[in-house]
Amino acid sequence: MTVENPSVKTQKFILKLFPEIMVKGSSAKRQMVGQLYNNLLTLLGRYSSDISVKKFSDKIEVVTPVDLIPEVRQTLLDTPGIEQVLEALQFDDMETLEQIKVKVNETMAKEIIDKTFVVRAKRSGKHPFKSIQIEQTVGGYMLAHNETKGVDLHNPEVTIRLELINKQLNIITLKHQGLSGFPIGTQGDILSLMSGGFDSTIASYLTMKRGIKTHFIFFNLGGIAHEIGVKQVALYLWSKFGASHRVSFISVPFDTVIEEIFRSTHESYMGVTLKRLMLMAAEKVADEMEIDALLTGESVAQVSSQTLRNLALIDQVTNKLVLRPLATMNKPEIIKIASEIGTRRFAESMPEYCGVISKNPITHGSYKRMEREAKRFDYSILDKAVEDAQTISVDEIVDDVANAAPIEVIHDINDDKYVVIDIRTEDECIQTPCTSIKIPFHKLKTEFKKLPKDKEYLLYCDKGVMSQLHAQYLRDAQDVKNVRVYRPEI
Repeated sequence: MTVENPSVKTQKFILKLFPEIMVKGSSAKRQMVGQLYNNLLTLLGRYSSDISVKKFSDKIEVVTPVDLIPEVRQTLLDTPGIEQVLEALQFDDMETLEQIKVKVNETMAKEIIDKTFVVRAKRSGKHPFKSIQIEQTVGGYMLAHNETKGVDLHNPEVTIRLELINKQLNIITLKHQGLSGFPIGTQGDILSLMSGGFDSTIASYLTMKRGIKTHFIFFNLGGIAHEIGVKQVALYLWSKFGASHRVSFISVPFDTVIEEIFRSTHESYMGVTLKRLMLMAAEKVADEMEIDALLTGESVAQVSSQTLRNLALIDQVTNKLVLRPLATMNKPEIIKIASEIGTRRFAESMPEYCGVISKNPITHGSYKRMEREAKRFDYSILDKAVEDAQTISVDEIVDDVANAAPIEVIHDINDDKYVVIDIRTEDECIQTPCTSIKIPFHKLKTEFKKLPKDKEYLLYCDKGVMSQLHAQYLRDAQDVKNVRVYRPEI
């Protein structure tokens, strides 16, 4: 139910907290509510200093200017720790039932025309009347003053929700399901082994949702294009669900490690060996960052490194806690989550690299055989790879990519030699003085090859982030020279 009221210049959001927060002891609950409050100050402060955030023992209220409602609403829906997001119209100095019934009817009358309805009320504070009296009085008044189908207490077409807090009346106009989980910053840090595909991406999302500050470590097997693709996913996840805290992205060059695996390891043990070495490297990095746990996207399956025995062999090499939130999930479940949170298209368009292809991979490895295989590996190569690792903050990814391999940015189009490619997922295509075509980013990898080679192409997206990353990918992976970025001057 969307209620427009031109006289209202601000929008109020009432945030109901994740139930697991509410059942904590007073000290833990206070700490979690305080962390969520601070997270929201950081996130919403990016939009405007006119947004107010107030915390209470059982909820948080946000009041925003109406022109920022879409951005604020989406941010609240993507913030861990929030169970429900209620949109409300706030009216002060509501002391009597007479005032309340008139104000509610004035605001909500058009919503119940030719419909059945019911009024539900909650109150806190001292009043000479009870919640049920509010419901009966308001419902009766609206029934008498509007053309409706009547009151239906069990299956109404419209439910009018009211909250009266002392003299403040809140009329709930919309109700959204929040992300749930704990506020980020309350559950410690974790280092996610990120490949950019479906599994590691969803595993990272789940730990962020649970309130864990999730850093990313990437083992580069495929050059700069592979790294750019994974950075793109990490940036998306962080921007959408974790931007209240700065986190790190660590890139470890693993090409020499792969070479050493081929030299030293029997082909049937290559897959397990690679996973073991990744955990060993991640542990070294986690120790430096004082992080206690590692995260992978592995699930239990009757393939190579994902059988219970082989997972046990892999875990032998680390003293860190290894979390595998997808352990019992199947692929359709994982893809469903990816579709819901917006990462499916990233995963589907991720460049595929097979660093180690195991022929006849062992599915039930031997502890003694694994020990023999491990002794043949030269671990100085792994140490050197960790030593050469590069660390940046996730929020610096775009500048890092641009500085490492700069792509020319065109701000003004003054001739028709360019073809602008709008890579946004929306149906709308940007209008420019030259030719403009639509190729969503997840189709760019295949569709760009079909375009005429004698044209100059400019990639466009809203903020220039995706266009920068995909232009660099085309340059590196497909050896494309005729691509730049279009970023109009504001």
